[in-house]
Amino acid sequence: MRFIHCADIHLDSPLRGLDRYEGAPVERLRGATRRAFERLVNLAIEDRVSFVVIAGDLFDGERDDYQTAMFLQRQLRRLDECDIPVIIAYGNHDAANQITRRLDLPHSARVLPYDTPATIELPGAEAALHGMSYATRAVNEDLVGRYPQPVPGVLNVGVLHTSIDGRPGHDPYAPCTIDELVNRGYEYWALGHVHQREHHTVDGVHIVFPGCLQGRDVGECGPKGATVVVYASGAVEKVIPCVLAPVQWTRIEVDLSDVPFVLGAIEHTVERLSDLQASSDADLNAVRIVLHLSSAARRDWLREPDRYDAELRADAAGGDERLWIERIIVSPESASRPEVSGEALAAVTDVLASLRASPVQAAELGAAGLLAGIRSRFGSDLPAALQLGADVLEERHVNELLDEVEALLQAELEAGT
Repeated sequence: MRFIHCADIHLDSPLRGLDRYEGAPVERLRGATRRAFERLVNLAIEDRVSFVVIAGDLFDGERDDYQTAMFLQRQLRRLDECDIPVIIAYGNHDAANQITRRLDLPHSARVLPYDTPATIELPGAEAALHGMSYATRAVNEDLVGRYPQPVPGVLNVGVLHTSIDGRPGHDPYAPCTIDELVNRGYEYWALGHVHQREHHTVDGVHIVFPGCLQGRDVGECGPKGATVVVYASGAVEKVIPCVLAPVQWTRIEVDLSDVPFVLGAIEHTVERLSDLQASSDADLNAVRIVLHLSSAARRDWLREPDRYDAELRADAAGGDERLWIERIIVSPESASRPEVSGEALAAVTDVLASLRASPVQAAELGAAGLLAGIRSRFGSDLPAALQLGADVLEERHVNELLDEVEALLQAELEAGT
């Protein structure tokens, strides 16, 4: 028996902020979640899997989009026509989403209840799935102790949208421990909520976060997709990651500290991007580049950022529509020239330290304006410093802006201006 486990699909995620990027392949990026889900359905039909389990977050935030609901219904009907059951546990995004209420699910698609954990048995697949959906966006209680006892003689799968004992960057919903999951007596735990893939095997129990089906920004790097599980002779034999995302986000760090000139740095970076393209099967590679330059090259780049940014993009693209450079960052480095004024650097350090100590005040009073003033000298726009999807300056954005301020000020000091 084979089944597919997926989670965190975030269909039609709006990816706010794309309009800030001139030349961005907006339609390809925004359509990527649909293409990934279509590939999931194709895989299920081609492999003739026994069922598909979705462990939460089909949708993205408090949205009400009729077209999203219609798309999902069409894809689920394709599975229904092939007699492939779909078991869904709604997560925190689904609970707050109006699309959930619009759905007219086919007979073979079943949603785990909101009020208490329950069991759905699939006699044809010799499997029992145990779990519940979120009734509200935030579920802060440990649910595992309420899950039903395993059904003897079949594959038991626990379905849960959780961060387990906490994962960086994820709200601590449905907290639990790996030991709790192992001791529940199920052979496999189909988890959701954590967007990076994880696979833990303890005493023969497989505990799996498949990761998100399609990365939405550079914070969700690497190949993304679902998990195919093979069950035979009373045990889980294989747990196979399957890449389905058409867009792969990548962050690359390029150490060019021994390259004295900007043009040489660009040449080496283009070679790295060429190697990336050759090793990737993605339809589109969306890349953020972090450059670690020598003092001289860094000073020259930061004094003419638009020129060198454009040159690197043009040389890297070469007509390849499979590559989009989301952003180029010149990594801040400490000043390396002893003749730079110690008093000037100390003053810069003191100001930046005070702003970092109060990110809210920096966001409201100083950081954005400070960067905009410095950027105006170099012809670059402020919004490029914000990550995709950011509507307001959060603490992480403020710190990123201040890093750029520091780099630009130090470049000026090193240049003696």
